[in-house]
Amino acid sequence: MSQQTTLDLAHGALIVALSLGGPALLVILTVGIVVSVFQAMTQINEMTLSFVPKLVALGVLLILLGPWMLQTAVDYTVGILSHLAMVAR
Repeated sequence: MSQQTTLDLAHGALIVALSLGGPALLVILTVGIVVSVFQAMTQINEMTLSFVPKLVALGVLLILLGPWMLQTAVDYTVGILSHLAMVAR
């Protein structure tokens, strides 16, 4: 396996990781900021108020984007395994 092949595989892994984790992190960050602003405006310092909306938003996101995320992960895994089979020859 050449150095360029290894770099291409690592690049593909980073792209897949960012495309799978990015939407979840973006949604949780956005919900966290909205809840923090709400808490600052109302001066409510309840810990569950910041945790529960993030959990609900992540659940909704996984319901909506879960099939796409799973298909992306499966496609990448199949690609890696088929590439591994070609390299082993």
